[in-house]
Amino acid sequence: MDLDLTPKLAKQVYGGDGGSYHAWCPNELPMLKEGNIGGAKLALSKNGFALPRYSDSAKVAYVLQGSGVAGIVLPEKEEKVLAIKTGDAIALPFGVVTWWYNKEDTELVILFLGDTKTAHKAGSFTDMYLTGSNGIFTGFSTEFVSRAWNVEESVAKTLVSSQTAQGIVKLDAGFQMPEPKQGHRDGMVLNCLEAPLDVDIKGGGKVVVLNTKNLPLVGEVGLGADLVRLNGSAMCSPGFSCDSALQVTYIVRGSGRVQVVGPDGKRVLETHIKAGNLFIVPRFFVVSKIGDPDGMDWFSIITTPNPIFTHLAGRTSVWKALSPQVLQAAFKVSPDVEKQFSSKRTAEEIFFPPPN
Repeated sequence: MDLDLTPKLAKQVYGGDGGSYHAWCPNELPMLKEGNIGGAKLALSKNGFALPRYSDSAKVAYVLQGSGVAGIVLPEKEEKVLAIKTGDAIALPFGVVTWWYNKEDTELVILFLGDTKTAHKAGSFTDMYLTGSNGIFTGFSTEFVSRAWNVEESVAKTLVSSQTAQGIVKLDAGFQMPEPKQGHRDGMVLNCLEAPLDVDIKGGGKVVVLNTKNLPLVGEVGLGADLVRLNGSAMCSPGFSCDSALQVTYIVRGSGRVQVVGPDGKRVLETHIKAGNLFIVPRFFVVSKIGDPDGMDWFSIITTPNPIFTHLAGRTSVWKALSPQVLQAAFKVSPDVEKQFSSKRTAEEIFFPPPN
């Protein structure tokens, strides 16, 4: 069966004055269902408030734009109120309840990528809202709600029916939401634009990797992630995940070209990618990217918390580990040709600056 790896843009699911929620559909991006991966974006305008909710999937959130406030309640824990900003990555394990708020003029946009193997629908997130027109308690009888909360039935009716919006609302300008608390970010958030670089290749690119060392909660989520910033016209080495992980990539900024090659040397994807695109590289397939002149940034999740990659070009590639005789026999070339090959890319790794 041929795989359709064509990158796609998210489509709006719902929205209003407070903002909008967008998602990638597994019917349009089949690898979502195939790989049990979900993807969505939340966009909040000024005073936009995303109502408290929990999800059927563990996720990693990444702040694409703006700044705001997030409320996070881990199971049987106190509420954490976090200041969030562009570049923040947040691990959201199963059972976490979240809300999101934007008090600034700039739109707050948050990307969610996660594992849907235990979700109601493979390849899609299902959020359960605590309030609103589709809130969980609208389905319970007034008797059950009043007894559960120990309030009069009239109060229960008011609590359940007053919020008529779905998912996102716009609060009055003067409404005071909780202020972020210093220290609540610790262990909950890693800013990928400020964190120490795991890779920094002059003229090539930079990488920050999220793993259990710098953000322990990713272990509970079961996912790893990274932010890659590729310089203009630079190349990302062909490579693959050698621990059977899927790689789910969202283009944050810029544009470029991508090629993906699968079994039997078949090129299964060759296309131009741009900001907003999401695409998935299947297990063990080899992917390489070249940035356009303005460069390209992408945020990826990998379906293991501590991913390992094998590169097929550069100083750390498998070619540099193989003996000359093996290379001559494998390529069926003379020693002179093998030496020309082996003498190249002896200093560069992972990212290659554009040719002079």
